[in-house]
Amino acid sequence: MKRILIIAVAFLIAAAPSFAQVSIDRKVDSLLAIMTLDEKIGQMNQLHPDIHDLETEIRSGKVGSVLSVVGTEWMNRLQKIAVEETRLGIPLLNGRDVIHGFRTIFPIPLGQAASFNPEIVREGAAIAAEEAYHEGINWTFAPMLDISHDARWGRIAESLGEDPLLAGIMGAAMVEGFQGADPENISGIAACAKHFVGYGAAEGGRDYNSTNIPERRLRNLHLRPFKAVADAGVASLMTAFNDNDGIPMTGNTRLIRDILRQEWGWDGMIVSDWESIREMIAHGFCQNEVEAAYKAAVAGVDVEMVSETYIRNLKKMVEDGIVPISVIDQSVGNILRLKFRLGLFDNPYWQPAEAPSSEKALKTAQKAAEESIILLKNTNALPLNAYEIRSVAVTGPLADAPADQIGTWVFDGDVTRSVTPIEAIREMYGDKVEIIYDPILNYSRETLPSDAEKRIRRLSKADVILYFAGEEAILSGEAHCLSSISLQGGQEQLGKLLKETGTKVISIIMAGRPIALKPILENSDAMLFAFHPGSMAGPALTRTIFGEICPSGKLPVTFPVDEGQIPIYYNHNSTGRPSDGKEILLHDIPLNASQTSLGNKSYYLDSGKDPLFPFGYGLSYTSFEYSDIRLSKTEINPDESVEVTLTLKNTGKMAGAEIVQCYIQDEFASAARPVRELADFKKIFLQPGESIEVKMQISPSAMSFYDINMNYSMEKGRFKVFVGKDSDAPLVGTFRL
Repeated sequence: MKRILIIAVAFLIAAAPSFAQVSIDRKVDSLLAIMTLDEKIGQMNQLHPDIHDLETEIRSGKVGSVLSVVGTEWMNRLQKIAVEETRLGIPLLNGRDVIHGFRTIFPIPLGQAASFNPEIVREGAAIAAEEAYHEGINWTFAPMLDISHDARWGRIAESLGEDPLLAGIMGAAMVEGFQGADPENISGIAACAKHFVGYGAAEGGRDYNSTNIPERRLRNLHLRPFKAVADAGVASLMTAFNDNDGIPMTGNTRLIRDILRQEWGWDGMIVSDWESIREMIAHGFCQNEVEAAYKAAVAGVDVEMVSETYIRNLKKMVEDGIVPISVIDQSVGNILRLKFRLGLFDNPYWQPAEAPSSEKALKTAQKAAEESIILLKNTNALPLNAYEIRSVAVTGPLADAPADQIGTWVFDGDVTRSVTPIEAIREMYGDKVEIIYDPILNYSRETLPSDAEKRIRRLSKADVILYFAGEEAILSGEAHCLSSISLQGGQEQLGKLLKETGTKVISIIMAGRPIALKPILENSDAMLFAFHPGSMAGPALTRTIFGEICPSGKLPVTFPVDEGQIPIYYNHNSTGRPSDGKEILLHDIPLNASQTSLGNKSYYLDSGKDPLFPFGYGLSYTSFEYSDIRLSKTEINPDESVEVTLTLKNTGKMAGAEIVQCYIQDEFASAARPVRELADFKKIFLQPGESIEVKMQISPSAMSFYDINMNYSMEKGRFKVFVGKDSDAPLVGTFRL
């Protein structure tokens, strides 16, 4: 009987006239028609090898996907059971967190976003997909698209920044890198956009916490990057841990069925986050796991990750008429559709092959790291000239930290591929300058040793000190939130002591989040910031320090002066009493002053209104001149775009790239709009003296928003246009819609 059914399935979905010519939906419908209820619910169950006996569970038909099975031999053994020892032979998905590389590690996503280069993001994801597939993985839980305005949140490291346009563009590039260009015929591994939605706004920057985001803000900000990757054909999506306004995302019918499925028409697969279905009990949203399974299934969560409430409860609820069979069929249809798009019914097994080229991977990882480096300060201290200096001192806890430089959420990274800064400096410049190395601090949280001052005196004999500070990888990522974002341990104290020697100090910061840098910035002659740059941090930073390349990265998030300014972000609303920067600060208040509101503006008495560094900020070794900026039109109709044209010239002495940024402000609307929003950006590379005409588009979508009636629309009125090198770009013109 089993053999007859397998042949029947093969005939229905593969025979007529050819497998490739039959639409995927027809294949899905044909297979659904002969599946039992048990087999359908089994497809909705995802298990982990540390918790379950996978072989037994798969053989019994209770598993549709697994996660974190690494190795083709192991995965093929499990796949063989699914394909050859179950009634219908439906192949398995194998998911894994492949976040910013697999064996070869690229900059953390926040660092990749700093490149403002979707192509380098696409290339990195493609390499990660190749390396992961070689180890038996066909599904990754990336990209993460959470918009966060809180540097205390550990998972900001996995994000693509605070701007929805940037996150959407970079996220779509990552999806294409993982999956290939055709969403209907995935040539790599399936991507999974997470976490749907609002997770980055967790209260107090505490992981798993509640959010309270009104629908207009949810649509205008947090949903935008998800819409971008849905349009790009992302294969799957993961629900978030948080509840928003009391409704856990894993049970949010309004968001999943009404917006994602009906409004957007997206037909991919939805998976819960780890045990997030059962965690709806802890939220107080469900009394027990029966209710949790019901609410998640009815909301539209197709696959349950590890908590098994579906496999234990859905069958009875269907048989009792509580859950319609149509709900199950919709979810299983989404799962099968993804398996067909991956080609698993034709080629379920991983074929032995040569390992992907590590040379190509490392070269691409180095380019990504180079483009992610941001120059925050430079008093003519950088770049170094190896022919003008005789000695370099290297110190700090991140100078030789191969595991820490690759950053958070790396389960499979090959640390032997890491090239640290001290290794790279020795290899690339050890024959040109004397190198004095002493880390002083062995890790970022260590306090200064008793002999620190003696050791610092030795370092001060060099012509320049390179101070590699920052965070250990473990200090950011999931469940690694901080109430203080200052440098840990004795790092600020060490920076002060280094500066007091009188020797030039160049600080290089590697971290998983924005850092409160003001104390160390004041004690640095120059500063480079590199969100954990990955395997090739050393060569990328060394080439930048010694001027082989010109830094071009820009901040994808706002850097606060201190934690008290959080949340802080560039695209905020004006308020009725916006600050103009002329307010009285704490040190200006005279003793025994009478009670006054000190100017009636929105700001802090101690840290003012401005961040330490704005979104989009980043210096260069060369200089760029913007000129002849003009708008194509001063009045447009709703279906028209405005083209912004300018001439960009490299007026310095070094080749380099500039990220030209265009922002707009809708001055007056039925609902208050941000003071400015990123409308377009271009990364332009120029030789010294070279100039180019740059064209940027302000599209109808850039001008659209959810209005007072929650309709997505454009409203008549005047728009301001700002163009420049960061979010403080100057006003260059206006147009009227």
